This record gives sequence, C-alpha cells and structure tokens, in this order.
Amino acid sequence: VMLNKKISKNIENISKRKLSIQFSLDGFSFCIANAANTIYHFSSFSFDRENTTPESLLDEVEKIFKNDQDLQSDFDSVEVVHENRLNSFVPNEYFREEHLKSYLNYNVKNIVTDYATFDSFEALDFKNVYIPYVNINNFLFQNFGTFEYKHHASVLLEKLMIKAQKQSTHFFVHVNSSSFDIVVIENQKLLYFNAFEYQIKEDFIYYILFAFEQLKLNPEELKLIFIGEITEDSELYQIAYKYIRNIDFITASSTILEGKEMENHANFILLG
Repeated sequence: VMLNKKISKNIENISKRKLSIQFSLDGFSFCIANAANTIYHFSSFSFDRENTTPESLLDEVEKIFKNDQDLQSDFDSVEVVHENRLNSFVPNEYFREEHLKSYLNYNVKNIVTDYATFDSFEALDFKNVYIPYVNINNFLFQNFGTFEYKHHASVLLEKLMIKAQKQSTHFFVHVNSSSFDIVVIENQKLLYFNAFEYQIKEDFIYYILFAFEQLKLNPEELKLIFIGEITEDSELYQIAYKYIRNIDFITASSTILEGKEMENHANFILLG
C-alpha cells in the first residue's frame, strides 16, 4: 500500500460526519464531510494493479482500516463507490430485475460471483447493472452496519449531468491508471458512454479519436475535458493534445485540494 496524499482541516469540529469511500483494484480513497457536504478530510492510497484481486484488495483495505485513525470514528452516514468495469447500461423498457446477471453476460467476461445489483437514475432512462466487490461490502457492513453503495459510472454520470450546461455537447474522458471512460453529453442527454482498457498512449488516443469519429464530432472544434489521473505533463495528455485542439480539466466543487491544482480533477468522483 502506498499513501498518495492526505489532507485534513479542522476535522475534530465536525458534527454529523459523513464518510465517502471509493474502491478500485488499483486504489482506495475516502473523504469525510459534514452535513452540508463540506469536505474536511481526504486520503488516497494506491495498490499495485497487476497483483490485485478482489481478495487481496480486501487484505489491503483491512490493513488501512486497522491503522488509520480517521476511519475509526463514528459516522452518521457511509457511502461507497465501487470502481470497476463490471457493468452494463440497460434501457428501462428492457430492464427486468430478475435478469440482472444476463445483462452482464454480453460485456463482462467470466462472471464468477452470483451477485449483481443496479443503480437507477431519475434523469436518465436506463439502469446501470453491475457487480460490486461483495467481500468489501461484507467487511464494511461488519464495521458500519448499513450503508449506501453505487457503481462509479453512476456517480460519474450524475455529477457530469450537472456539469454539462444545456444546449451544447460535452466530451469527457475519465482516466484511471489502466482504463478510462468516455462520456458524451449533448443537450443534457447522454449520447455516449464507453469504457476502455489501455496499456500504451497509442491505445488511449485511438479510442478517443474513434469515439469522435463514431459520433461525427470534430476534434478541431469540440473541447475535450479530462477527469481523473492525468496531468499536463503526462504522455497521455501530450498525445491527446497533438490531435485535439481544445483540452481542459474539469474542476471539482470541493475546495480541499485548492492550491494543489492538478489534483482538483483527479478525485472528481469523491470530491466533485
């Protein structure tokens, strides 16, 4: 486990503590906020992705919980975000709760678990069906009792729908260390969502340009907005900048990372 960053301010003064946690196979982060959603504490840890399985993820998380004082206080509410590519969007008209597993058979290879669940969106006409890390949920239940959880794509979409102003097209790319999501919102409707794995920067730009082409959008005109683990001096940014004229970073609404500019967009799912 590697602690990437920890930022805390006046945490002892919070009443009504709210804990938000995000898990993926390559990382774990959490923030603590008050009732008004002002964030007072943020911590993030990274793991070696190549060696991480859901089982070893739980081992790492248990260690962090044991050693991190900030996770040992009482919380009034706990929210959890599962970040993985084990999901599928299903239009409401085709959605039947008893068929959850079958919706995943098309785009998730080798489903081992028997457990699938789904998130609903008020503003969007589909469900997000996914497989959470069940062992992590069980561990958290032992620690906190009941809590709410969602898939990262659901949280990302809800936050991006708020960010995207009405009469225009927004092209967002949410970057992780080995995968990324492309989200295109047009006139407040979801036009496109897809997740890709990449190993080299050429894969990365190929999928982005392919999405522009598929949607008949012009990379000379439309701005691309990055979210997640990407900075101006990274090779991913450099290659994107070669082909796309306008690039920007999203701004998270929490001010806890102010003055640490590049990270503001990096933890958007928790801090946006």
